[in-house]
Amino acid sequence: MQCYTELTPPTAVTHSVSLPFLSAQSNNLVVAKASLLQIFTTKSVSAELDKAQNAQLQSSRPTEHYDARVNDDDGLEASFLGGDSVLVRSDRSNYTKLVLVTEYTLAGTITGLVRIGSKTTASGGEALLVAFKDAKMSMLEWDPEKHSINTTSIHYYEQEELQGSPWALPLSHYVNFLEADPGSRCAALKFGARSLAIVQFKVAEEDIDMDDWDEELDGPRPVKELSTTLPNGTSSNEETPYATSFVLRLPNLDSKLIHPVHLAFLHEYREPTFGILSSTTSPSLVLGRKDHLTYMVFTLDIQQKASTPILSVTGLPQDLFRVIAVPAPIGGVLLVGTNELIHIDQSGKSHGVGVNNFAKKATSFSLVDQSDLELRLEGCQIDTLSAESGEFLMVLSDGRLALITFQVDGKIVSGFSIRLIAPENGGTIIPTGVTTLSKLSKTTLFAGSECADSLVIGWARKQGQSGRRKSRLQDHSLDLDIDDEDMEDIEDMEDDDDLYGDDQEPGKETSRSTILAGSKSGDLSFRVHDRLVSIAPIRDFALGQINPPNEEGETSQSDVTSDLSFVCACGQGKGGSIAVINRGIQPNVIGKFEFPEARGFWTMAAQKPIPKSLQGDKGANSMGADYEISTQYDRFMIVSKVDLDGYETSDVYVLTGAGFEALTGTEFDPAAGFTIEAGTMGSHMRIIQVLKTAVHCYDGDFGLTQILPMLDEETGAEPRVDSASIADPYLLLVREDASVFVTKIDKNLELDELEKEDPALSSTKWATGCLYEDRSGIFAKAQSDKGTGAGENIIMFLLSKTGALHMYALPDLSKPVYVAEGLPFVPAILSANYAARRGTAKDSIKEILVADLGDMTSSYPYLIARHGNDDVTIYEPFRIPSTTEEELSTTLHFQKQFNPVIADDLVALADDEDEVLKAPPMRRCENVAGYKTVFLPGTSPGFILKSSKTLPKVISLQGSGVRGMSSFHTEGCERGFIYADLKGIARVSQIPIRNTTYAEIGMSLKKVPLNINVHSIAHHPPSGTFVVGCDTLEPFELPKEDDYHKEWLQEKDLVFKPMVERGLIKLVNPINWSVIDTIEMEPCETVMCIETLNLEVSESTNERKHLITVGTAVSRGEDLPIRGRVLVYDVVTVIPEPGRPETNKKLKLVANEDIPRGAVTAISEIGTQGLMLVAQGQKCMVRGLKEDGTLLPVAFMDMSCYVTAVRELKGTGLCLMADAVKGVWFTGYTEEPYKMVLFGKSSTKLEILTVDFLPDGDELLIVAIDSDGGIHILQFDPDHPKSLQGHLLLHRTTFSAGAHPPTRSMLLPRTLPEGCDYQPSPQPSNGNGPNGVDSSETPAPPSLILLSSPTGVLAALVPLPEPQHRRLSFLTGQLVSSLPHRAGLNPKAYRAPVSSGAVGRFPPGVDAGAGRSVVDGALLARWSELPAGRRAEVAGRVGFAGADEVRDVLREVLGMSGLAYL
Repeated sequence: MQCYTELTPPTAVTHSVSLPFLSAQSNNLVVAKASLLQIFTTKSVSAELDKAQNAQLQSSRPTEHYDARVNDDDGLEASFLGGDSVLVRSDRSNYTKLVLVTEYTLAGTITGLVRIGSKTTASGGEALLVAFKDAKMSMLEWDPEKHSINTTSIHYYEQEELQGSPWALPLSHYVNFLEADPGSRCAALKFGARSLAIVQFKVAEEDIDMDDWDEELDGPRPVKELSTTLPNGTSSNEETPYATSFVLRLPNLDSKLIHPVHLAFLHEYREPTFGILSSTTSPSLVLGRKDHLTYMVFTLDIQQKASTPILSVTGLPQDLFRVIAVPAPIGGVLLVGTNELIHIDQSGKSHGVGVNNFAKKATSFSLVDQSDLELRLEGCQIDTLSAESGEFLMVLSDGRLALITFQVDGKIVSGFSIRLIAPENGGTIIPTGVTTLSKLSKTTLFAGSECADSLVIGWARKQGQSGRRKSRLQDHSLDLDIDDEDMEDIEDMEDDDDLYGDDQEPGKETSRSTILAGSKSGDLSFRVHDRLVSIAPIRDFALGQINPPNEEGETSQSDVTSDLSFVCACGQGKGGSIAVINRGIQPNVIGKFEFPEARGFWTMAAQKPIPKSLQGDKGANSMGADYEISTQYDRFMIVSKVDLDGYETSDVYVLTGAGFEALTGTEFDPAAGFTIEAGTMGSHMRIIQVLKTAVHCYDGDFGLTQILPMLDEETGAEPRVDSASIADPYLLLVREDASVFVTKIDKNLELDELEKEDPALSSTKWATGCLYEDRSGIFAKAQSDKGTGAGENIIMFLLSKTGALHMYALPDLSKPVYVAEGLPFVPAILSANYAARRGTAKDSIKEILVADLGDMTSSYPYLIARHGNDDVTIYEPFRIPSTTEEELSTTLHFQKQFNPVIADDLVALADDEDEVLKAPPMRRCENVAGYKTVFLPGTSPGFILKSSKTLPKVISLQGSGVRGMSSFHTEGCERGFIYADLKGIARVSQIPIRNTTYAEIGMSLKKVPLNINVHSIAHHPPSGTFVVGCDTLEPFELPKEDDYHKEWLQEKDLVFKPMVERGLIKLVNPINWSVIDTIEMEPCETVMCIETLNLEVSESTNERKHLITVGTAVSRGEDLPIRGRVLVYDVVTVIPEPGRPETNKKLKLVANEDIPRGAVTAISEIGTQGLMLVAQGQKCMVRGLKEDGTLLPVAFMDMSCYVTAVRELKGTGLCLMADAVKGVWFTGYTEEPYKMVLFGKSSTKLEILTVDFLPDGDELLIVAIDSDGGIHILQFDPDHPKSLQGHLLLHRTTFSAGAHPPTRSMLLPRTLPEGCDYQPSPQPSNGNGPNGVDSSETPAPPSLILLSSPTGVLAALVPLPEPQHRRLSFLTGQLVSSLPHRAGLNPKAYRAPVSSGAVGRFPPGVDAGAGRSVVDGALLARWSELPAGRRAEVAGRVGFAGADEVRDVLREVLGMSGLAYL
């Protein structure tokens, strides 16, 4: 059996809503990515500061060479910003950034999000109603006590009695959507053909009933009765925020509501009121009819479960598809059609605008003609810019922005107009269509997309210099936020006028119509503030080796680059791009040195000692830039060494541009011993070196100023230092005798020991500890918004040998401010009062570190615990709101973060096996490539990275284990790091960040924009290049040479022609990811597939060559048959263009074969003679490449409808063909004679998107994926009695991929960790078995199937041996009952196969599953969420020797461990 694991999270944004969720005052954005729910808050960042990071992350230019001419205050070099950054005028505006609060993976597909105003939420914020696929709803609210979401109600409408007629289709076949009343009185879920579920909320009812109650006049206020128990709703004991829900049949409201199209709740009504667009004619019968839609408005009486129709407008155009409620003061609704927009106000008066020439032909409805716009409104999204000024933003399906402006006379709408926003004003900043718009603030909007990056866009009015100030004062109705406007040349006085001017002149209020008329004085200008990186949809992928740039690079980059990279074609339209994905960080090595004796590095920027002549009162303030630390690079590096004889020393080096040189002639003593920790204290005036036996203190030029020996004066013992931590002005030492030593540097820059007033400090045995400077105030006793000064809030964290975490607020050592005993139990929430049962299993924790994680936009402290096996647990501290006590012990809790990464097994870090060194400690880094991060040295080296839009992720560093590491910030290596690996090589390197992100998908992701629709990609190994299939849209021209349709010659003056795709083939060189060759297809010809095949190119010499094979389709309208072509290209070397050495390759046409009937939809290699299998129309044909450039057919097989994929098990002749509507065909191909034989078929009702072989030892399984996301495991077995001698494939099991249906697959070799006990499934065979493999031969190497989906998810299907499958199946059952499931969803039901539709009625094959199922890796990945005691208990219960054995098995099965070559 198999295990299905998702390797990356979804990135396609499907829904979003803006609401105050975390508290009543917060401004949150909730984003749904298919099955992932993310909660963001917004943060305003200066545009100047933002450019330092964003220019490097998002620039599409190739990397410039190092240029150190200009450095800014933070030392970020100008070459990161592009060459002309020095000339850019200062930008004083603010950018709105998204900051992720938390995220949850849900066991369901999200289909709707709405906000519900509720006064009963624990946080005081609003609630969130989430609709899921088919007909489920969950109501969520924020629980500040647990710092997570809480499910307050679950509503389920999938019972059979609610489905209507017996012949109704399954729920998944209908468009189901969720709408909420603006007054939060109820919400409606339309599901099935014509059912409407109404969930009512009690907020509004209480307001109406009790607002005007006067106890003096009306007597005592009546006591509310408790609700009674009813289905789909309430509890009898406690008050709930919702009342019972009920289902309305829409035809019962009105007999015309037979085919509902869309509905929306309207603003400004006392009772919940919705407008619905519907028809009495089914959509399939509308040909030849016009204007059959009706818009009706109904008011709901929720108590009586009744409704009243109050408005009806008939004769509406048939292409309307959406109802949008317009807020006050405009009111009414906006109906959106493909060719027109229609506004209907509350009285039923309508105004419409036709946006293309088809509007007049498609409807007789009265429309204002704006056909010169030539817009196509399919897939457009509309949201409010400013309701007061009647401005609405429309994003078209191609990403262009348009402005809808209403004209209002008094309170009556007199019309509206549409105009496109010019590109120079940001009209094209969105590359392709969006799926959701949510307004974040007065001048910012979130545009979520399934096809490209999701953007936060902001707008401002462009105004002339002279009238700017005056118009600002009059434009208070614009709802514009002044902070976000473009304010380069405005003085501070004007800012004050803008802020306070309105109150000083109350007489400026004018009538509504003049405000609306006067507010259009300036054009709106849009720009991008922030983006959520997306790799959705993954249209195709390939694996290939990315060649290093040059020969020098080959030597320096060796051992830190992976063998292969995963390269996928993703995005749609102008958002098309190439994404390059690798498992780990591949550092950009700037310097590489042999340094076998190095064990640890510490770089520092120490301040030069001030000459005595300048040490006056004012001297310190009048220093030049030489003495300013903020502008300095790192100057020195201390290295601890162990030489070949085992002798421990330390050396100091001075840092150069990209390397280091030994520093001599100072008072630094190399023979003093091994350095444990080093850094600067006393505002960078003193260099501290902690040795095992003493602390040495130096000035900025390494003049020795103080030695602090480790001597216990009472006992005379000399305990050696075990670990140390520095946070200016304090130094913490933990010694081998488990005692601690805390010192502070005084004004004279000398270290003095702090007295241990708390007797527990002396008596307790301490294991480890760290110091942390609390800049955020999260650990302060009283939280305030004010920032803290440097060195004020230093917190000392100590971990005792028994596992208790103690916190002291330095310099107060009289008593700890917080004690948590439960850290070794690693609970989900760690608090001071957490207590585990006696005898509960513990984890060994060898190290703790508290550090800020984040980027330039935002960072937050985390508690990082490192276990004895090198695994890492990350805790996020949070404070619960407390009104009574301010004690930290009651308000401070730590929440465990999701971290599925499992470390490699520990090995000796020394070359001698006898000597096992202690693993080096985790290293806190303030700024590496713009990230505040923590480095994990040892055998599983990696960084803990977090961006403002992600949670902390552990991302491995490519290469072998690491002995020591330090940040490295010099002129030649800005914001880099230096490390020494186990092979004794030291590297000065940088984390690549141009176009590259890490924490977004938990892996290294480099995104290269191509700005064209990309849909297929292949790698050409001999040349190291990639071939990409793209298409561009162009107007359709009727074929002039057609003899049958003479009337086409007359149709010359069509002005609004349909757009058709025209294919392009681009050759991309991975040296700098630039396009070096482009070949254009014929008109109306699109690229269907691109493969690299090893073909025989000579019949005489039998020479083989890797050639690019392209299958195309020529579709010239529905009246002419589809044709196809097979094109074969070679990549040849040519003379490059001047100044562009990467353009030394081109595509050369080798063969061009026209296929007169049918498109070429799939291509594969076949057999052992270098032939190709071509799926052309309704045939699959084997062809060979002849020397004259023709493709000779040698064998064929007739197919059914449309072949979506063909696969061959390499070199065996066994083939799979997938049909889009007729299932899977398993065939064989022989070469003597040439023929194809059908072995077996699946059910003929399966809609198969992709298919692949999965060898597992002696078994050969067939994995077929259908259009519902069902993964079917099939097998060919002619000996099975039900298979009719093999004609029917056996159906082993089906597993649902849920929200992420795979559309592409690839069989890949699987790597296994060392010492793995994986045994492929044995299969008794008689040597000539069904799979054609003799059982006496060695079994096939382990393999897996890599899957990609349109939501941006990469997944793996891994075969499991029988014992492992049995235990992991039991384990998932235990995890289902042990873990919380958000939104009340059932993970088992989520993974169950789709029981409705064709799959439910016709099984995929002869059922031979015997109750076996695919193991859900998403549940197994949550193993680390369990506390240590529960882990040990569950492991024993399901048959493992212990939690460590579970960990070893999961490391083998989950994550990217099977793809170690990526």
